[in-house]
Amino acid sequence: MQRSLKWLAVLTTFGMLLVLLGGALVTKTDSGLGCGNDWPLCHGQLIPDNITVETIIELSHRVVSGGVGLLLLALSILAWRTIGHKRETKFLAILSVFFLVAQALIGAAAVVWGQNDFVLALHFGISLISFAAVLLLTLLIFEVDQKFDASSLVIDKRMKWHTIGVTLYSYVVVYTGALVRHTNASLTCPDWPFCVNSNPGLSLNTYQWIQMGHRLAAGLIFIWILYITVLAIKNYKHQRVIFWGWIVALTLVSLQVTSGAIVIFTKLNLYVALAHALFISCLFGLLCYFILLISRSKMNEKNISKVS
Repeated sequence: MQRSLKWLAVLTTFGMLLVLLGGALVTKTDSGLGCGNDWPLCHGQLIPDNITVETIIELSHRVVSGGVGLLLLALSILAWRTIGHKRETKFLAILSVFFLVAQALIGAAAVVWGQNDFVLALHFGISLISFAAVLLLTLLIFEVDQKFDASSLVIDKRMKWHTIGVTLYSYVVVYTGALVRHTNASLTCPDWPFCVNSNPGLSLNTYQWIQMGHRLAAGLIFIWILYITVLAIKNYKHQRVIFWGWIVALTLVSLQVTSGAIVIFTKLNLYVALAHALFISCLFGLLCYFILLISRSKMNEKNISKVS
């Protein structure tokens, strides 16, 4: 049973990642109405007669989301029965299912009735929470081997609050990035990192403010994670999961910033844009894992040296 559960967990996690990237693909290719204003049917049919590229993308996203939803439901039930004694299991199972259903309903409402761009920008973030919950549930399932005991970690308050703060802030970065896509503001500033071709100051239009706001948010999270990584390197050399975890986080946020710049330079290359979504998804999942570790770790500032 444990072996089957692990395979189901891994499959569901990758499936949720496909749901995230599929949603980004729908947005980036403007395929949201590829099935018209019908949901769950496509142009009023199970398999439409007139199939376009947009129809294939939208319909594929719906099929994948539905299939992953069934996998997630099965995973939640089996995890509840098998490792329900772990304190986080039931919460993560409920959270993952709830937010997957929520993202499906928002997507359906956008198709049938249409939605404001600021509301649609929540769609990716809601899916991201479901993905993070599934990822953590998968890690809990693999913990049954007891090869890693998070309770042995010693994390001071400064690292704790920085981790919680940057995780919450990362959601702001995600939302601003989604807002850029949904408002078609990606190329309103054709230069990087500044809008040098535009007049400075308050003369920026609304879409340029949205684009520059996202760039500012991305720059700040890069600096914040860089600072936390320095703390981890200096103070947590003997706690490998923290030490290497933050190095991976810094790598991911660096790739995120770099891919964001390349998106501008390549005029919205689709593969780079999807990689941009992939990096932030992996980063958010990793940050949520840090939160899980913090909730289990020992809090003992005296055992950790301070950095001035």
